[in-house]
Amino acid sequence: MKPSGEAQYLDLMRRAWESGAQRGDRTGTGTRALFGETMRFDLSDGTVPLLTTKRVFWKSAVRELIWFLSGDRNIRRLVADGVHIWTDWPLAHYRRETGEAISRDEFEARIIADADFAARWGDLGPVYGAQWRHWPRYMPAGDGLYARDAQGIDQIAALVHGLRQSPESRRHIFTGWNVAELDSMALPPCHMTYQYFVNDGRLSGILYQRSCDLGLGFAFNIFEAAVLLRMLSQQCDLLPGEIVWMGADCHVYSNHEHLVTEQLSREPRAFPRLDIVRRPDDMFGYRFEDFVVTGYDPHPHIAAPVAV
Repeated sequence: MKPSGEAQYLDLMRRAWESGAQRGDRTGTGTRALFGETMRFDLSDGTVPLLTTKRVFWKSAVRELIWFLSGDRNIRRLVADGVHIWTDWPLAHYRRETGEAISRDEFEARIIADADFAARWGDLGPVYGAQWRHWPRYMPAGDGLYARDAQGIDQIAALVHGLRQSPESRRHIFTGWNVAELDSMALPPCHMTYQYFVNDGRLSGILYQRSCDLGLGFAFNIFEAAVLLRMLSQQCDLLPGEIVWMGADCHVYSNHEHLVTEQLSREPRAFPRLDIVRRPDDMFGYRFEDFVVTGYDPHPHIAAPVAV
């Protein structure tokens, strides 16, 4: 019998560390990786997969998801909200381009204080939210030329419309994998494609990840996917079903041995409950205060370096 809940994640982490292929990677850190893994998490009882074997900063995850849904591509709003998870990429770019040995705190302070500096150095390119809300569309402009539509295609709005109007459709999909713009992104999408399925009044979803950092990224990825499904359920008058996670390159970084050892030594606890206390007019009107997590009793946080 396959493990369920958090146990299935811990099983995957153990297998990746103990028997995963040892591989080089873009960051030069090295990983141990398995290819093609699946997990399922039941959301029907109101709980969400928020890992308990280490404390996950779920408030930052909610703020990141709201930022994605806004279509923004600049870290300024995140930094102002105290969310630092995207800062390392533009900071590394700034240091390379200018040669200035600026600290992260100094860099973020300038991002907040100086709008022009933020526009120049805080932009991540057309990452996640930009693709979700403004997928490029080109319109005829005469003489055989095409002009880019400033708004583009809003995949999230189209998804909600489709779920409401044609719940049995097999086309409830959105993706961030825009091949033409990958080179312009600070980081190509790891959690790249989402698909949804309605049955008996319940909404289920699949998240496909091309690449998953099991030590750090997964905790945010699965929690945000579950929260997003709950938001869609509310907006479409459906009940939550389950979230299915599919990972291609599932890896643990070679310098995360302490994290793996400590996390695998801990006993999982019950997942907490998520309540959305307000229903805004659409998917883009949610505020951080709308999300309440109760019953979260995690083990202590485990610090580990992010590979950039």
